[in-house]
Amino acid sequence: MVCIAAFIILCLVGVVVAFLSIFKREIGKKYLAVFKKAWHCVFKKVRLQKCDTNFKDDVKNTILKKVILKKPKLVKPLSIIIEIISVLIVVITVWSFVIAIKSLLALWVFGTCNVSKPSACSLASESCSIDEAEASNIFEQIGQNIGQWGEIFAGIPDRLKSWGESDFNDTRNISMLNLQDSEVMKKLEDGSYDNKKTAYDIMDPGCIVCMQSYKNQLDSGFFKEHLTYVVFYPIKNPDGNLRFKNSEIATKYFLAVQVYVNNKSNNDDKFLVAKLVNRLFTEKNNKNVNWQSVLNNELEEKEVIELFSGWLKDFGVDDSEVAEIEKLIESEEVEESLAKNRDTVDNKIHAKSIPTLVYDNGKHSGLYKN
Repeated sequence: MVCIAAFIILCLVGVVVAFLSIFKREIGKKYLAVFKKAWHCVFKKVRLQKCDTNFKDDVKNTILKKVILKKPKLVKPLSIIIEIISVLIVVITVWSFVIAIKSLLALWVFGTCNVSKPSACSLASESCSIDEAEASNIFEQIGQNIGQWGEIFAGIPDRLKSWGESDFNDTRNISMLNLQDSEVMKKLEDGSYDNKKTAYDIMDPGCIVCMQSYKNQLDSGFFKEHLTYVVFYPIKNPDGNLRFKNSEIATKYFLAVQVYVNNKSNNDDKFLVAKLVNRLFTEKNNKNVNWQSVLNNELEEKEVIELFSGWLKDFGVDDSEVAEIEKLIESEEVEESLAKNRDTVDNKIHAKSIPTLVYDNGKHSGLYKN
């Protein structure tokens, strides 16, 4: 192990030596001779052969030569310590390589280098992460680590597959088009819209990044190019509590509106949910505070329902229809729709962060950028 540890250290020192050798070439020559000797020994070890050099002894003698002269009794214990340190250097180096490979694979597959806690990965896209519970002891940590490798390998086919409409058959399809595009809206209402590009936005009503992602899509003309649907997913913390306290009641309200619209025989307005979300993400109250911030920080559940019901009335929905929608919020149909959304995101899409966008046959994690 000493020769392998020495080789690792020499690799790290090589950067400094390479710089110094610019000014003193003899330093580089001496280093290169030692490095070649170390590499030859390591190459033998890799092939399970014994080193035919005395490199290990050279390293030990170099470190211990002063001790041999002054305190020879310490040579043996120090020699053992050198062996132990060498083993630790090798183990740490191998472990570092394994973690680096795991992080790179996770980043490629899930868009985050930390599978269980995406928010801890500085390389990940801007997003509201879906974190798992932290392991409480070493055995749980080992089990979690092994499980993460399993998730990564299981997610590789997802990374390579072509995503599309069939992956969202179980979700409640809620149109999220650019409401200012009257021409597209008219074509949708009369059934003449023939855009072949379909997209899906997985978002949490309380997620700030979802709001910014929506604005970016709106500004870039994304909704003009893609027939876009939203899949609402209220994020939960590892302890089971909601990340944003009112995201679930907001989701239920949106789903209730869509259930009501879909069940109407005379479908006067197919885009009520889109109008609600558009106001939530793009408009402000009379105190110049954006409505999403109000939703997250100032309202209780009952007040959320009252707010959204007031918005529906602004959009021309009468009191009796609003009352019917409010009755649907805790209905079995809405609960089932929410459960299907969660199942799709957790078990089919395997999203680790919100928003996750599916468009142009690919899955894209994090903030949509213009």
